[in-house]
Amino acid sequence: MYCRMEFNFFMNDVVQMARKEMVESGYDQLTTPEEVDEVLKEKGTVLVMVNSVCGCAGGIARPAAAYMKNYDKKPDRFVTVFAGQDKEATARAREYFKGYAPSSPSFALLKDGEIQMMVERHEIEGHEPIQVVQKLEKAFDQYCS
Repeated sequence: MYCRMEFNFFMNDVVQMARKEMVESGYDQLTTPEEVDEVLKEKGTVLVMVNSVCGCAGGIARPAAAYMKNYDKKPDRFVTVFAGQDKEATARAREYFKGYAPSSPSFALLKDGEIQMMVERHEIEGHEPIQVVQKLEKAFDQYCS
């Protein structure tokens, strides 16, 4: 019982830090399906970062996400959903990622509510943050103003 309670406190801290990193990087958290629909149905471009507590999220995906806020060409919105935490919001976001299996961490770039490209976990895990950044830069160059 004691170890389980201690682990839950630890995981809560990990989740809170992961959320804080994204918010401090300038991403809006979407925690409900309604928030997801409101943002993803808008005209324009939006980058969705599907956050998670795994090591590749903390060591690769979140640093890449933070870096992309400084790129010259940007989507209109930067948002995040948290897989395993905000389950309904994440499930709703994934409905917009047609043709892609659920993957976290991951990035999805949408334009006018339609998926344009995706960086899936297998393109993040085992790679360097700069490799993820380069994929996102290429997509931003193609789809963003």
